[in-house]
Amino acid sequence: MTTPDLSDIYRGYIACLNKQDWANLGQFVHEEAHYNGERIGLAGYREMLEGDFRAIPDLYFDIKMLIAQPPRIASRLQFDCTPKGMLFGLPVNGKKVSFAENVFYEFRENRIENVWSIIDKAAIEAQLSDSQ
Repeated sequence: MTTPDLSDIYRGYIACLNKQDWANLGQFVHEEAHYNGERIGLAGYREMLEGDFRAIPDLYFDIKMLIAQPPRIASRLQFDCTPKGMLFGLPVNGKKVSFAENVFYEFRENRIENVWSIIDKAAIEAQLSDSQ
């Protein structure tokens, strides 16, 4: 797989998330998907994402940086959103927050098999403390 091919697949995956096109998630995520070292499978991955959208109705994945070295992708995603209640254990409760996620993906058979995610929780904490 060449770098542009993997980048295109990843952009398609992000578009699928932003459309909440769960019926087509399996085109991008492998049945044996792992998230931060835990095997959750495609069904668990979908459940996780659906929960994210329930908690954050205006969730939108915005790619700010994308590096492809097949079979891996590194991406920095930006979020500007308004969670309804708790977010990563923090009482956001409808306040608009901005934060980034640094995430690494490993592909097998042109689909995401492994995801390692680090979310900038400190940025959210700082915004919450500024509003008090």
